Amino acid sequence: MATEHDTETRRVATRGRIVMLVDNGVRGDSRVQKEARSAAEAGWDVVLLGRAKGRKPESWRIGEAEVRLIPVPTPMVRRRHEYRRAVLRSPLAYRPGPLAEYRKQRVKAWRADLNIRLILARQEGTALTRLRLAVPRLTARAAYPWVKLRHRRTRALDKRRKDMDSPLDRFTTAFWLRTMGDRSWRRLDPHLWDFELAYGKVVDELEPDIVHANDFRMLGVGARAKLRARARGRDVRLVWDAHEYLPGIKPWSPHPRWHVAQCAHEREYARHADAVTTVSETLAGMLQVRHGLKERPTVVLNAPDAEISPEQAAEPVPDLRELCGIGPEVPLTVYSGSAAPQRGLDIMVEALPLLPEVHTAFVVLNTESPYVRTLRARAEELGAADRLHLVPYVPHYQVARFLSAADVGVIPIHHWPNHEIALITKFFEYSHARLPLVVSDVRTMGATVTRTGQGEVFRAEDLEDYVRAVKSVLGDAERYRGAYDTPGLLDGWTWEAQAEVLDGVYARLAGERARERWA
Repeated sequence: MATEHDTETRRVATRGRIVMLVDNGVRGDSRVQKEARSAAEAGWDVVLLGRAKGRKPESWRIGEAEVRLIPVPTPMVRRRHEYRRAVLRSPLAYRPGPLAEYRKQRVKAWRADLNIRLILARQEGTALTRLRLAVPRLTARAAYPWVKLRHRRTRALDKRRKDMDSPLDRFTTAFWLRTMGDRSWRRLDPHLWDFELAYGKVVDELEPDIVHANDFRMLGVGARAKLRARARGRDVRLVWDAHEYLPGIKPWSPHPRWHVAQCAHEREYARHADAVTTVSETLAGMLQVRHGLKERPTVVLNAPDAEISPEQAAEPVPDLRELCGIGPEVPLTVYSGSAAPQRGLDIMVEALPLLPEVHTAFVVLNTESPYVRTLRARAEELGAADRLHLVPYVPHYQVARFLSAADVGVIPIHHWPNHEIALITKFFEYSHARLPLVVSDVRTMGATVTRTGQGEVFRAEDLEDYVRAVKSVLGDAERYRGAYDTPGLLDGWTWEAQAEVLDGVYARLAGERARERWA
């Protein structure tokens, strides 16, 4: 284990310490992995903090960057009112917690026990023994409907509290927004404090020069760490890496207060960022207007590596077609990335009967997620289950080589505001795999594909037009692949080019004063 002296020696030899924050487990997030590795290669002392799945911390290295996963207890994931009795709203409901399930199970166990005692009394006991059981049996029989009723009332109350669609619920949400403004997230989604309480102390102990907060939930953690450090006389700078336009996303949680709370949280802390990076020019302009930023955010595309290390190059890349159990002559369409309804994967399944020779592969993080299971079930209903293949992720530095075995890269995303404004990660990965593309007509990506000629654009959620686009690409694949021979097309779509941009942001923030302090 490194000593305190070893740590200080390492810090002196670097340009400064960067602590990167992300609210996931790092392994499935190619952007933060590349940011950490490239920053460390550029001479920064990098510690990447992510969220552990369980209660045990984890650590490993990405190149010269250290990764630490921190357990995040979530006692505040439930809002305060969910712990209170609702005497007026539902007087028969049990108090919140496991009591309702316990009472229902206990009375069932009581009845089962009395039944066994009666059987034994009939076999071995006297008439008096059987008579003694009459009152308990009648009591248990009467208690069960009562407990069952209260259990139903408790379940119904829990549902109403989660839905929060009553006039009273809408009034209280509006009340907190009106009276607390951007600070209202403290009432609307206190779960955000769970991240602060898990990460905050660790960030303070690391004493960073720069805190790099990825996305909206980590923005508050980074901003508060900066404010605490400056209160102690340390000059810490905050980089906010905005991955998406928060008002335009499909909410991650169905709770009606979740999205409102995240937007308020982001508005409160955006002003504390010393620099903002994001994924597209369109989003940069939107963020500047929304948050009144003095400087336009710097665009850092989530592009793949053009070069990989000898160690990475030596690792064998799985054969996509072998995993699908098909030969090189079989037409194969592929989707790689997050699996969710708004991503439009269902259209690829519905098209299978209309494209009888085509196989489809979904390269997804969780091949057993509820949504993926519905896709598999639908393929079975259509009689095409043997042509739908579910494949797990590979390391980010293998993605382009892994996907290159396919014939077509598909991006069938729906029209959501966030989908319109950027070239998403899989677009660059497909491009470096030199795959002909079939993409939905979301604004930025559809316009780019039309301009470059690297694929076909179809109307989002239009099955007939999707089938047309796939047939067109498969019918003349080499013409679409030829677009990648255009000089300079792929040069700017590399992480190496983006890493230089990001390093420029760090260097500007660190400044000469910070470099002298470390030396």
